[in-house]
Amino acid sequence: MSLKDRAKATAKNIEGKIQETYGDVTGDPKNQAEGKAKQMDAKIKHTVEDVKDEAKKALD
Repeated sequence: MSLKDRAKATAKNIEGKIQETYGDVTGDPKNQAEGKAKQMDAKIKHTVEDVKDEAKKALD
């Protein structure tokens, strides 16, 4: 995974944490759910790219 892609996924994770926290503070379940979804999306992107990196290492 390129450094740029990792940075984007990390930024999305942070954005999700902020949105979830905002939802917690304001009692807004929509923001809580959207924040959690962004965090999950970022986690999936990291996992997929980690698998790609490991497969590339195995082939080298």
